Amino acid sequence: MQLLRLGPVGDERPAVRIGDGTTYDLLPITPDVDGAFLANDGVARVRAALDAGELAAVDVEGVRIGPPLAHPGKVICIGLNYRDHAEETGADIPAEPVVFLKTPDTIVGPYDEVLVPRGSVKTDWEVELGVVIGRTARYLDSAEDALACVGAYVLSHDVSEREFQIERGGTWDKGKNCETFNPLGPFLVPADEIPDPQNLDMRLWVNGEIRQNSSTKNMIFPVAEVVRYLSQFLVLRPGDMINTGTPAGVALGQPEPKPYLRAGDVVELEIEGLGRQRQILGQA
Repeated sequence: MQLLRLGPVGDERPAVRIGDGTTYDLLPITPDVDGAFLANDGVARVRAALDAGELAAVDVEGVRIGPPLAHPGKVICIGLNYRDHAEETGADIPAEPVVFLKTPDTIVGPYDEVLVPRGSVKTDWEVELGVVIGRTARYLDSAEDALACVGAYVLSHDVSEREFQIERGGTWDKGKNCETFNPLGPFLVPADEIPDPQNLDMRLWVNGEIRQNSSTKNMIFPVAEVVRYLSQFLVLRPGDMINTGTPAGVALGQPEPKPYLRAGDVVELEIEGLGRQRQILGQA
């Protein structure tokens, strides 16, 4: 099952796509795919409606695919969560997860334009596994409890501006929160349909050249530990999202001259079972 949001920016409609490629309207079930949907057994209600033949098929030819999660409360990111990425950037291997935040309004659709910020010379790419919370999580005790709070998984692109992030005042926030800096989707997959989130191949290409080619098995802190750990410091609520880090292959880790993104570049990325994105870079 693939949960989508289709339509123009700001006017997306919820939908579900099944294995044979047919897409169905979800408005009879929910006004949107959001935290309330996940918290109130939305996935089970969709499955029941599909089994009962209660949903109408929709024509999606030429329709924009928006970000599949509406109105996330928080976007929490884990930095340096792949050993090879930490090594390529010259950073120490973290003893605990490195945590920072992105604002929810950085999220755009998987095929929407990504804007290189004005004055940017170091805009970078990062393919990441996104974890969407489906049940409130606070002070969790175990990996099992943590995974029980995951509602869905999603392909996420944590775009970054490295000069803003590293060289402009000692905080990562400025390099992570530029407009359009978190393409998301094309769809959510319910957590119970991803048997092992630590065994998903992930890849990213720039202008047709592969730059990242790895697997979620190479995370330092796996999904369950990330969720458990975060719950000790903040409350995770349905509809919150976690970007779990990126593997080696980012521009920051390349030899000089580093191949940072420019307007006109094309970035494509995918994670096994979670679909594929494509963005053309524009100029802010």
